Amino acid sequence: MSAHPLILTPSPPDADEWTGETVVQGHALAKRFGKGTSAVAALRGVDVAFRRGSFTAIMGPSGSGKSTLMHILAGLDRPSEGWVEIAGTRLDRLNDRDLTLLRRRQVGFIFQSYNLLPVLSAEENITLPLRIGGKRVERDWLDTLVASVGLGDRRSHRPSELSGGQQQRVAVARALITRPAVVFGDEPTGNLDSVSSREILELMREAVDDLGQTIVMVTHDPSAATFADRVVFLVDGRISGVEERPTIDAILDRLRMRSA
Repeated sequence: MSAHPLILTPSPPDADEWTGETVVQGHALAKRFGKGTSAVAALRGVDVAFRRGSFTAIMGPSGSGKSTLMHILAGLDRPSEGWVEIAGTRLDRLNDRDLTLLRRRQVGFIFQSYNLLPVLSAEENITLPLRIGGKRVERDWLDTLVASVGLGDRRSHRPSELSGGQQQRVAVARALITRPAVVFGDEPTGNLDSVSSREILELMREAVDDLGQTIVMVTHDPSAATFADRVVFLVDGRISGVEERPTIDAILDRLRMRSA
């Protein structure tokens, strides 16, 4: 397999493989929990990079470090060693306040549990990141997002009046409203039925293809991972492989290899 920009290697990838700006990268990322002999290494020197307009899934067994990697890449946690850069800014050079501001402006999140405010309408939940940041709501962009996620007749409804799939559609639009450099998804379809899961994944795929959004998604679901351009596999805190243009059979083969 030729080197690919997703894995930062000493030798650059072929010119036709590396197209587009690198939006997020992590260099030599290590994370340890605890101290001394009881310390646990969750990440062990991981190098990754994600191009603008790409969709990447991160997979691995429980305890492989995939959630830890996502939290560090998103600036929700700091690595024990190494560094992360988002949209040209090194996170290790920011204080807590500036890191919060960068996350607010450059990072979108889609969580498994939706994390909507129950007292707000769908539209108010979508625009909440802008209001928190003191930004003006661009009505044309809001209308585009609401239409693209299929909530045109639900924008005044509160979360309790929406199905799980509709609530996650609100969460997708909320993640995109600030036009972030990257959107991170933490098991975004984990609480949904198969039909709603596919609809959300199709929305995420369209955000990449039509809006040029960069998405990084942690998932345990091989079917969900097939919507991505590539899958990164983690085992014991290290990258064990990358599957380009993944198929369900290729993903299952990789997972079987890791569990054998």
